[in-house]
Amino acid sequence: MEAVLHQGERLLVPERLIVAPAAGVFHPSVPSSVSPEGVPLAEGQVVGRLDGPGSSTPVRSPFGGFLMGMLAQPGERLRPGQPVAWLRVA
Repeated sequence: MEAVLHQGERLLVPERLIVAPAAGVFHPSVPSSVSPEGVPLAEGQVVGRLDGPGSSTPVRSPFGGFLMGMLAQPGERLRPGQPVAWLRVA
């Protein structure tokens, strides 16, 4: 039997998450406050860094769009894949 898509089953969400690429203590490099319209963000732009034992890993946005808010707090310990920020894509 062939699957049938019904209206409402496709999720076209204009928001995306930026996630931690590694474990470490998070240090943001973007403004601490964001306007309601968001802060323009280019694909590949660094939004912070993760400091671990003997290493520092940049946190880059895989998407271009508008940074709408930070989900990780400065100094918070993060695991790989943990949400750091969210943005709205154009």
